Amino acid sequence: MTIWIILLPHGLVLAATDQIQQPEAITGWEVKWGNANDQGFISEVMGEDEIWEKQSADRGTIRSLDRTKQHAGSLWTRLKLPTLQDESSAIRFENIKGTHIVIYLEARKIYENYHYNYDNNAVFLPLSVENSGDTLYIWSQNEKGWLGIQGAVEIGPYAMLQEKYIHNGLIDVILGATFVFTSLIMVSCTFFLGQFHKGLWISLCVVMGSIGVMVITYSQFLYTFYQVYGDLYSLLFDLSMLLGMPALCYFFEQIIGPGVYGIFTKLRKIQWAYSTVAVLSLFIYVITGGQWDGLYNLFVQHVVGVVLVILLTILLVGTIAKALQRNREAILLASGFGTFSLISVLELLWYYQRNGTYHLFWWKWSMVAFVISLIAILGSRFAEKHNKVLQYSKELELFNNELQRSEKMEIISELAASVAHEVRNPLQVTRGFLQLMTEQEDNKNKGYVRIALEELDRASGIITDFLTFAKPEFDHIVSLNISNEFDHIEGILVPMANLEGGKITTDIPPNLHIRGNSSKFKQAFINIIKNSIEALQGGQGQIDIWAYSQEGKVKVHVRDNGEGMSEEALSRLGEPYFSNKIKGTGLGMMVTFRIVEAMNGQISFTSTKGVGTEAVVSFPEFIE
Repeated sequence: MTIWIILLPHGLVLAATDQIQQPEAITGWEVKWGNANDQGFISEVMGEDEIWEKQSADRGTIRSLDRTKQHAGSLWTRLKLPTLQDESSAIRFENIKGTHIVIYLEARKIYENYHYNYDNNAVFLPLSVENSGDTLYIWSQNEKGWLGIQGAVEIGPYAMLQEKYIHNGLIDVILGATFVFTSLIMVSCTFFLGQFHKGLWISLCVVMGSIGVMVITYSQFLYTFYQVYGDLYSLLFDLSMLLGMPALCYFFEQIIGPGVYGIFTKLRKIQWAYSTVAVLSLFIYVITGGQWDGLYNLFVQHVVGVVLVILLTILLVGTIAKALQRNREAILLASGFGTFSLISVLELLWYYQRNGTYHLFWWKWSMVAFVISLIAILGSRFAEKHNKVLQYSKELELFNNELQRSEKMEIISELAASVAHEVRNPLQVTRGFLQLMTEQEDNKNKGYVRIALEELDRASGIITDFLTFAKPEFDHIVSLNISNEFDHIEGILVPMANLEGGKITTDIPPNLHIRGNSSKFKQAFINIIKNSIEALQGGQGQIDIWAYSQEGKVKVHVRDNGEGMSEEALSRLGEPYFSNKIKGTGLGMMVTFRIVEAMNGQISFTSTKGVGTEAVVSFPEFIE
């Protein structure tokens, strides 16, 4: 057996579902327009000469501003209760339209509810067997809207109707509370953001909080169980909507920009101005106890719906236009906001078409899709910023490494220049004396003297490299034809490549020019190509050299199929005293880097161990 356990302000109710009958629908009742001075007293309709008009459920509500009854503003409804079989019975009205509701069972008042702005009333009344055949009198008053019974009227078992009564609007409260709670959590995180998208974050919090409060305060649940605060609910609904609209405009402006002719910026400013005036009128209305209600009725009661329709329409059109440009954030925003605004605009138009009888329902559920799209957009912004931070961190690390390298090179260059100048003179003197000794010595010591001279020449070459690295002076800066320069380089290095069993091929157009020093240019590429020759393996060595112009740069490629280098060796290429060769000093590549840098060029290497190495050197193109 299934048991329902329901806790209400009325108490705890237990009922077995297999022992209760189904509720019965009441489809007919009688109505009578009230008089201008009616206050909802039962004595106003107890006369025998009262004329009642029959009405059925399919006719819906009755407009209070009927042409023949414009002075009334109130409506009496009476219905006769059927025979009741269960001692624990009840009657449930899905909705009674009116801002002031009074209900009598025969001549005894059993219900009264009043609030100034909300005219949807879910009513639940307990009955007993003794009430069989009694008459219910319902007085509803609404000077600005509709009157009478709207929706279902059911009579039957107390427990079953009680469950329906509780569920009326409860889901709305849960949904709205979720929005409010989420916005509060997000606000608490604002302090950890600094200036990182703080404006977007706060505006999203305001939008979500406003949506949550609007959903809660529009729910029938509060007006059903806590109707004493009905005026407060209406004020909170209006205030939330007035605060949420400018925040929404700001969020859109930040995501999709100012728009054509700055329309979104202008819309945001206009919305701020309107909301400021409307909130001020709301404040005046509250502190004066409703006596000064002219501005409030104008800016909040009558204009706000039109303003909201215009606002949502402009934002929707602008978002779709941006999405058509394939902007990712605009596409996300268009999908979520399009769903929300389309449903909201259609519901508002239908609400006005029905002259206020339609109860807005779907807008709050469409807000779920809208809020999800807002969160997704902000999340993508944070992810994008995070990726940029990672990219900047990598670039900063490379910059620091380059800075450290430059500082090392600067120190080494200054040291090399001072040492080279001091050492070169004694070397030259020593070499001169050794040459004199060769003329006087016998054949016994000439071999040793020759070795000494060769080593002195080697030391002098190293010192020359040091000086070139320290200060690559270009005495003559001229226009260099790349093709002509490589003709000379090829003439020097082809014999060396042949001795190593290798082959050099060149493909350089004749119309490529740069600015630089011819001897230094040759020195740099001789060092690069010489390293490629020394890296060749066996008799199948191949060195390919080609050049071309691209985006204002002349790029020269030197590629070999030699032994290649590891990643560690490649990263250290150009450092002083680092070399893969047994007798290498590393000064050759260090000088090459320095020469290319002095000619405003760039050099890069790619290499794979056992496959080969490729160097790419680029210089600014010179057009005569």
